[in-house]
Amino acid sequence: MTLKKLKTHFAESLKGLYPSEEIQSFFNILSEKYLNLSRIEIALNPEKTVSETEAEKFQKAILRLQNHEPVQYIIGETEFYGLPFKVNEHTLIPRPETEELVEWIYIEFSNQQSTINNQQFLDIGTGTGCIAISLAKNLSNAKVSALDISEEALKIAQQNAEMNKVKIDFFQKDILAAETLPKKYDVIISNPPYVRELEKKQMQQNVLKHEPESALYVSNEDPLLFYRAISHLAKKHLNPEGKLFFEINEYLADELTVLLEGEGFKNIQVKKDIFGKDRMIKCSLNEPAK
Repeated sequence: MTLKKLKTHFAESLKGLYPSEEIQSFFNILSEKYLNLSRIEIALNPEKTVSETEAEKFQKAILRLQNHEPVQYIIGETEFYGLPFKVNEHTLIPRPETEELVEWIYIEFSNQQSTINNQQFLDIGTGTGCIAISLAKNLSNAKVSALDISEEALKIAQQNAEMNKVKIDFFQKDILAAETLPKKYDVIISNPPYVRELEKKQMQQNVLKHEPESALYVSNEDPLLFYRAISHLAKKHLNPEGKLFFEINEYLADELTVLLEGEGFKNIQVKKDIFGKDRMIKCSLNEPAK
């Protein structure tokens, strides 16, 4: 089979399930993984022969895509903040808005590289480890820890830390049941579950059917459950000048601000993502020095 015929078969098999641009993107991603061909090389070599083994890999991928499985799970990897990350069904696929959260933190601390030598960062609900690893890679003097309730997710996170050549102190903990944390921290970050059950109808099938529910959803009745638990622990385990960063539900910024004020946090700042949605918040235990 030629590359051109494979591409046509691939597009026909997924027609009606995805937009044509997304199908093209899937084909390019799989071609890079299975054929080691770039998008340009695909366009320049339409008559290139594809082996039976290679064609079979594409056919298996088609079946999984027809079941709305995320292409990142199919190839077992994704990119986040310019770094490679392994992913599987036990981990949430990192989102662009989480990259924006990392960038916000990086900008805040990058000018302090010489002074953060012993500053302690903690990522709560680390999943793939994308936040912790990206910060450790780019803030080389920071000491980074990360926790998750899922043993399987922590296995992937550890592999990702090794792949990206950073040292992270990973540990398993259920943050909703935790009464303490191991030490004091200068920065605590979390992207906890925040999608309400009522918002499921807005989600894509690939998310609904395949990504881990425990990393995504909260009840309609108590959507700030994780934020309450984390902020309560942060109040006890942040150093005096410590900061707390969250990724948030775009519809709940006001409610979360009230919660954080009630816990005694100061200097609360909500930040919009590139689409103008309230998606991040930061606060501190004390007012900034004048």
